Amino acid sequence: MSNLGLGFDGADDADDAGRPDDQRPPAPSRGARGGGRRAERRSGGRFRSCLPMLVVLVVVVAAAWFGGGAAVDKIKSMVGENPDYSGPGSGSAVVQVKQGDTAAAIGQSLKAAGVVKSVGAFTDAARSDERSRTIQVGYYQLKKEMKASDALAVLVDPKNLIQARVTIPEGYRVKDIVKAVAAKTDITAAQLNQVLKDPASIGLPAPAQGKVEGYLFPATYTVVPGETAKQLLTQMVAKTVEVQKSLDLDARAKALGYTPEEIMTVASILEYEGSRDEDYPKIARAIYNRLDKGMALQSDATVAYANNLEGTVWTTQAQRDNPSPYNTYVHTGLPPGPIGSPGEKTIEAALKPADGPWLYWLVVNLKTGETRFNTTLEGHNQDKAVLDKYCQTSDAC
Repeated sequence: MSNLGLGFDGADDADDAGRPDDQRPPAPSRGARGGGRRAERRSGGRFRSCLPMLVVLVVVVAAAWFGGGAAVDKIKSMVGENPDYSGPGSGSAVVQVKQGDTAAAIGQSLKAAGVVKSVGAFTDAARSDERSRTIQVGYYQLKKEMKASDALAVLVDPKNLIQARVTIPEGYRVKDIVKAVAAKTDITAAQLNQVLKDPASIGLPAPAQGKVEGYLFPATYTVVPGETAKQLLTQMVAKTVEVQKSLDLDARAKALGYTPEEIMTVASILEYEGSRDEDYPKIARAIYNRLDKGMALQSDATVAYANNLEGTVWTTQAQRDNPSPYNTYVHTGLPPGPIGSPGEKTIEAALKPADGPWLYWLVVNLKTGETRFNTTLEGHNQDKAVLDKYCQTSDAC
């Protein structure tokens, strides 16, 4: 008889089958209680006949509890059968671990990708390894036909996450950002530029008037397999909006008498005109002082932007004659928009300028970032002489 007690009802009746009628024991009366050996055996037989239905019920419950393909593997686990590959595997498969995935869900993804032989083999491995609780969300590259414990070893190591990390420094312009992303990820410059043609599609705020410059926030971004140019650029814009809200940009800009976009423009100029955190608020004050007096800003950083220059703080007279609205030698007031992506420090400096009468500023040491401030052109020219002398012996100029 099976240790599960299945399928043997009527075995005792077979002992009586060959006896003559007069040798068979009399049948118990229908109304008798505990009517003899045959009654007990039939009662027991009826109980045993219910067991297959109970097993079916267990199977149904298991399917509901463990879900999908895991149910079969779980049932196999009950009888000690969870097929597993011997490893080490070959080929390649990319598997995604999603937020909220259980070990069984991960096992199903692995099995579907051909990595493990059964869900149960993986859940057994996970159950015996505490590190399985630390598996991070993301994409992993594994081999096909791996031993379940080997597959788990890949997943529990965060170093095996497939992801590209691209860092956008403060001050980067849109063209610089496109180059950086294309160089570090599978997203191409063509894909990025195509999306940038439709700024509204990436959540650009209406007050930006369709100008993406200054709204792709400088930060380090993780790009996962399959992420699109639109998704990444949307994330960058969303980060800018998030920082603006955290700094209460709208209200504080209004208190200074400027629009949020003008504050972002000032902050973007600070990224190029200064290099030390302590100087940003003072340069911001000098900018506002010049604007209040109707003086041209005469920012070489804006001239460089107008002339599409890179990596230089020097401009020629011809470049300063460029009629571009971004040329603050030719036009008074602020340029029509940011000249790069400002970071949180420069936005804060633009919102909270230092107190002072300065009208001029000049970096006199390009390596240390030392900056001098003045209220007169004469004093500014003296600072310029200091810079010229520095450049005679420095390779930074």
